[in-house]
Amino acid sequence: MSDFRPGADHQDLDPPFDIVEPETIRAPVLFNSPHSGSTYPHPFLQMSQLEIGTLRRSEDSFVDELFAGVVRQGYPLMHAHFPRCFVDVNREPYELDPRMFDGRLPSFANTRSMRVAGGLGTIARVVGDAQEIYGRRIPVDDALTRIESLYKPYHRALRRLFSKLHRDFGAAMLIDCHSMPSTAGHRDERPRPEFVIGDRYGTSCTGAVSEVVEQTLRGMGYTVSRNKPYAGGFITEHYGNPAAGLHAIQVEINRALYMDERRYQKTAGFDRLAADLEALAVQLGEIPLDELQPYRSAAE
Repeated sequence: MSDFRPGADHQDLDPPFDIVEPETIRAPVLFNSPHSGSTYPHPFLQMSQLEIGTLRRSEDSFVDELFAGVVRQGYPLMHAHFPRCFVDVNREPYELDPRMFDGRLPSFANTRSMRVAGGLGTIARVVGDAQEIYGRRIPVDDALTRIESLYKPYHRALRRLFSKLHRDFGAAMLIDCHSMPSTAGHRDERPRPEFVIGDRYGTSCTGAVSEVVEQTLRGMGYTVSRNKPYAGGFITEHYGNPAAGLHAIQVEINRALYMDERRYQKTAGFDRLAADLEALAVQLGEIPLDELQPYRSAAE
């Protein structure tokens, strides 16, 4: 029998995500923090063989708080309350590993992606350094319930917000906000850049967006890499369509800038970084609309 029932997480995850909007939206810029959720449903903790401190290693801790100031500047912010190891909205809806589940997956599930192979599908198999979340197979209905009750509503709301900006301004820009460990792991202790911006190698947004993000951050004194090691995930790839005036870019922040990675506590650098990200939002909002609107052919 399953420990998880439809609605069993509602007490913990009500609401499952928040959308914080300013009174007046100044420009077509939307910020999204899909992995900062830190509310772990009790039935999930009972199913997991890992302590919550280990589960939190996949969390983008405090990223929603780092970007909270963008609302004050006139831009909406959406963020999840559920953790990514419970359901990951930065994946395809059915990117699932059949070895994890008791029961048959839908025929349309993507069971062969690189992310599934690495244990990081829509329902993750591992966290941290490939530590297995579950000690046994979990019922396939659990996975499908999480997708129906959390993943799909999240994307419906995100798409609705993004589409409204596009209708109102003729273009829209999605900033997908993430954090990364300060090193790649035990095998590679080299420090990472302070920021990695991902534009799917120039395919998910116009160059003006990437340039503003990179040059603004460099001007603040940060080290910045583009597309390595993160080029952008499902959200960046599937929401970005520059030819239609829809732009998406992923921003990865080195956790050492703002938190103690072992204790999950903010450090003295948090406030400065939050102020810098608010200033970055202002710069993004000043990109001329004609640089963001749908491409027009030379013949027009």
